[in-house]
Amino acid sequence: MIKFPDGCLTARFCRREKRFLVEVERQNARFWVHCNNSGSMLGLLRRGADVLLSPGQRPGRRLSHTLELIKLGDAWVGVNTLTPNRMLRKAWEMSLIPQLRGYSAYRSEAKVGSSRLDARLTGADGALWIEAKNVTLVEDEVAYFPDAPTERGRKHLLELMELARSGQRVACFYLIQRPEARCFAPADFIDSTFADLFWQALDAGVEAWPYQALISTEGIRLGAPLPLAIAHKV
Repeated sequence: MIKFPDGCLTARFCRREKRFLVEVERQNARFWVHCNNSGSMLGLLRRGADVLLSPGQRPGRRLSHTLELIKLGDAWVGVNTLTPNRMLRKAWEMSLIPQLRGYSAYRSEAKVGSSRLDARLTGADGALWIEAKNVTLVEDEVAYFPDAPTERGRKHLLELMELARSGQRVACFYLIQRPEARCFAPADFIDSTFADLFWQALDAGVEAWPYQALISTEGIRLGAPLPLAIAHKV
């Protein structure tokens, strides 16, 4: 569904610096690439791991490539945090997520309050606000978000709860880019405040849509929805 562009390279991970810089090695040469993932990428940044890099699409960009995938064992993991937004729009265009059907217009980066949410869909039945998140942390077959404390994520949940309580339809789309995940839960062991807000948001009417991603070096497709690990709720 989302194809990687021509000109992608494979390399090996060396180190990460200042969150948005990753050093890689290819054919005995080291160079820096862009990483747009502000999370910790816990458990993924292993020296020598294979990585997939996409070429920069903007002329004159300082860093020639962007980190797309990291190999963990035999599986590729998607770490580009723009992928969930792109996948969400593709899923709407192709009617792959049942909850998106019936909406005729899609607007990205929709303003709400003092910030923006990833999407606002409109149709005959009104509006649907959506925030999309990338999930790369899995423990014991449970996919967890976030992988680092997230003030921004907590703020988005509060905004979604306010919208839900005003009578609007709102949802969080969680794209799980690890093949071994069997269910999804908020990572209370990393950000307990976010986890508490997650369950409060569900009670307030915010919908949670965890979906598996199917990943290869050709691109990323949308897989099946995963259940919530309700047993983790305190």
